[in-house]
Amino acid sequence: MKATLLIELLTEELPPKSLAKLGLAFFDQMQKALAEAGYIQAENVGRWYATPRRLALQFPDCLETQPDHTIEKKGPAVAVGLAADGTPTKALEGFMRSAGVEFSQLEKVSDGKAAYFALRLHKPGERIDTVLSAMIEAALKKLPVAKLMRWGTSEVQFVRPVHGLVLLHGTRLIAGEVLGLQSRHVTLGHRFMSSGEIMLGNADDYAATLEQKGHVIAAFDKRRDMICAQLDAVAAVAGNRTWLKDDALLNEVTGLVEYPAVYEAGFESEFLAVPQECLILTMKANQKYFPLMEGNNLTNRFLVVSNMQVADPSHIITGNARVVRPRLADAKFFFETDKKTPLSARIGKLASVVYHNKLGTQGERVDRLVKLAARIAHRLGADATLTERAALLAKADLVTDMVGEFPELQGIMGRYYALADGEPAVVAAAIEEHYHPRFNGDALPHGPVACAVALADKMDALIGFFGIGQIPTGDKDPFGLRRAALGVLRILMETPLPLSIGDLIDDATKGFAPALLTGDYRLTSAIQERTQDFFRERLRNLLRDAGHEPNAVDAVLAQNPMRIDEVPLRLAAVKAFATLPEAAALAAANKRIVNILKKSAEHVKHTDTIVNPALLQEAAEKNLFSDVEKLAPDIEAQLARSDYTAALKTLAGLREAVDAFFEGVMVNADDAAIRTNRLALLARLAGLMNRVADISRLSS
Repeated sequence: MKATLLIELLTEELPPKSLAKLGLAFFDQMQKALAEAGYIQAENVGRWYATPRRLALQFPDCLETQPDHTIEKKGPAVAVGLAADGTPTKALEGFMRSAGVEFSQLEKVSDGKAAYFALRLHKPGERIDTVLSAMIEAALKKLPVAKLMRWGTSEVQFVRPVHGLVLLHGTRLIAGEVLGLQSRHVTLGHRFMSSGEIMLGNADDYAATLEQKGHVIAAFDKRRDMICAQLDAVAAVAGNRTWLKDDALLNEVTGLVEYPAVYEAGFESEFLAVPQECLILTMKANQKYFPLMEGNNLTNRFLVVSNMQVADPSHIITGNARVVRPRLADAKFFFETDKKTPLSARIGKLASVVYHNKLGTQGERVDRLVKLAARIAHRLGADATLTERAALLAKADLVTDMVGEFPELQGIMGRYYALADGEPAVVAAAIEEHYHPRFNGDALPHGPVACAVALADKMDALIGFFGIGQIPTGDKDPFGLRRAALGVLRILMETPLPLSIGDLIDDATKGFAPALLTGDYRLTSAIQERTQDFFRERLRNLLRDAGHEPNAVDAVLAQNPMRIDEVPLRLAAVKAFATLPEAAALAAANKRIVNILKKSAEHVKHTDTIVNPALLQEAAEKNLFSDVEKLAPDIEAQLARSDYTAALKTLAGLREAVDAFFEGVMVNADDAAIRTNRLALLARLAGLMNRVADISRLSS
């Protein structure tokens, strides 16, 4: 018989930030287990529910009894299982003993390579009642829970204490035990808007019953949508104001309420004198409020997502306004106190702030940043004085009260304090923007001064941590080096900036005294090569994620381009080249040339690309040499002005000569001089063909 299966765990308040993740993971584990056991179809999507006090699952069309099935146990190979006289060996006897069968019950099966003994057992389907509890227990152990709790006198563990269990198959209660609890027909509703136990008579009616009798919106997505709709509606009543969108906060608030209601509250307008980032962070992080904005400017109003709908919400509104006021007062106090001490006067305190025990203090790091940013500014033609000033003040806000309370505001507060100190606007902007981009899709720093300081900050971190062996492995990246590398690449490529990755690595390396980086990871050429490889892999992922063809990306990166700003131009050229009718033949020919040169021990020096025209014998090689010499100046000129698309299109004109060469010329001639000369011609051709990208990578 098929019916809807319902599983509910009634808990104490679950972690709101990870509630959706827990609900979805529980669903995935149970859906897989039930499908593998044959109780549901693999495509049975079911549904998961998650509120602050429950995790629940619903699977329609779940069988009461799984289909009968055959279990096959593989035994030893026939050659191993039988002695010369045809009697079972000890290996086969052990297999029969463990399976509890006689020799006559075994079958000989072939997998196409060898024959082996096998036992096929017909197993009647089990009722779901006998296996469901064990399935649930196994699924719960696989949930992404960082820390488990124990409660009462039992030894059971879960992320929060569990006080109720419901296992229903249609209208039938499944008797089972999970986490020490026996299943029942009853659950609980809203903590304040419902009272007493709620009888669940049918698994299909779970969500509707909870909503109607218990004032609980069980589905996480439905609650989230309700909150969004109410936020929109209340904000619309407030005029031309909008609520500040924040998906992470929205998910967290959804995990805090079971029956959401949105109310508008406010605070005294005098607090708006404090930088709005401080007030927004205070409201969001501490109070879980949604600030109301007019355009990009914060108003003195905010929206509260309450867990209760009441006829008169005045006490909720005034209560929340009263609670937020001390938080805002603290922010105002920090801001006004911090402004009394200029950023420049705080620099000395950085000498007592440890950056890393092997990389010195923040003060030492600032010294490196000033010098490195100046070198980068020189390469960019930026104002060195302003760049050095911005780098000098970049970390000073780390020792302010505001950033001490809210580390997320580092850089942002530095900009405000710099402006209050009378620093140039470009310096203040660079103090904030040198942290950019902070995450995928974040804005880039604007202008050469901010870019120079941002690049210095990220390059110093990369070289420093690579130098002490703190290279990211697997999913471990405690110092955010992948993010730093991606930031450098995006700044260079998207701004764009005409800087070489190799030069940036060299410049950053100069800032570290050899004695600072000890152990097996001293700053050597090997470390610089590792850093370049790290950048190359990050760039490969960045370009592929942006939708570029993998073979085009590999073709460009095979040439190890140092000018990241030219990579998009090279990719565009390769894309255009791939559409030409000559592309496939030239890519295949180039692949052949590369293989020939790799196999030739004679091709070891740059001088091997010097062709002696007097040694050219066949018409095909003479024509190829002539075409190469004729087109080479045009291609070199196009490459010099970074017109890579034109260079590859010009190169396509060699297709006929290349085809004729391979059809009519034997490269490995008996005469060593002629052979060397032909290899030199191929090397000259390969050097010309692969200046933009390794087009052999385009050949399938």
